Amino acid sequence: MNLTTIILLLGSNLGDRLANLRQAIGLIENQLGVVLVKSKIYETQAWGKKDQADFLNQAIQLRLLTTANELLLKIQSIETRMGRTRSQPWEARTMDIDIIYFGNEIINTPNLIVPHARMAERKFVLAPLAEISPGFIHPQLLKSNAVLLEECKDNLEVKLFTG
Repeated sequence: MNLTTIILLLGSNLGDRLANLRQAIGLIENQLGVVLVKSKIYETQAWGKKDQADFLNQAIQLRLLTTANELLLKIQSIETRMGRTRSQPWEARTMDIDIIYFGNEIINTPNLIVPHARMAERKFVLAPLAEISPGFIHPQLLKSNAVLLEECKDNLEVKLFTG
């Protein structure tokens, strides 16, 4: 097993959103490993279910010696520890951690799809992603993160968080 470059997207729209992002990064570093790169924090309208508070989103990059399934279990544990419940799609949450990329791997199982299935349709994913890894080529779409952001038709507002 080799070190794999992993990009996660963190999101929070319940409670102290900024503190939630910081706590999640602390827990990730404690349980998984050092975060090598962090994007700026972006404030974005809720996607899918719009009658809720705006999200704070941040992309982070790590290099880990783990499998995608082990990573998924650990991040779900962190989400649960931070108060995340899973009762309906697109609901408000204290913490959402998505695996955007797991190296160049393409994973399609009932409980995990990587690269993230709808990332190319979501500006709130692409803006922080293009910031920290603009030239990385999506292994299925064969386009860089910067190009995916340029081509994204999502019209929800995504802006730098100024707190």
